[in-house]
Amino acid sequence: MGIHPSLYSNGSSTLRIDKFLWCVRLAKTRSLAAEWIKKEAVSVNGEICKPSRAVKIGDLIGLRKTGVENSYRILAIPPSRLSASLVENYLLNETRPEEVEKAEFLQLMRSIQRQRGTGRPTKKERRDIDRLQQGEED
Repeated sequence: MGIHPSLYSNGSSTLRIDKFLWCVRLAKTRSLAAEWIKKEAVSVNGEICKPSRAVKIGDLIGLRKTGVENSYRILAIPPSRLSASLVENYLLNETRPEEVEKAEFLQLMRSIQRQRGTGRPTKKERRDIDRLQQGEED
């Protein structure tokens, strides 16, 4: 798999939660991460936290976005913002399978939602909608 994650550590054993979320690319900006924390969508080890909360290796981060509760285990503390390919060395996704299914279903529902003013569904779209609705009832 490559070099052990602890070799990437910046020497510091802790990092602010808002900066951590930004560094591991869970949040696009640090201010967005702080906003999520203020809205109580982020927890550390099951407790709601403040943006200044320090996280360390082994902590479990809970992140609630769009109705889905994601869980991540911290493997190492990054020295700075990471490239997407290195994130897996610092973070382990421990989201429950039910939550993953829920996220996939919500994504599917957003993709088939029709824009207002686009008219009636075509025959193919109608079949797809009927097939999806029948699958929910089973």
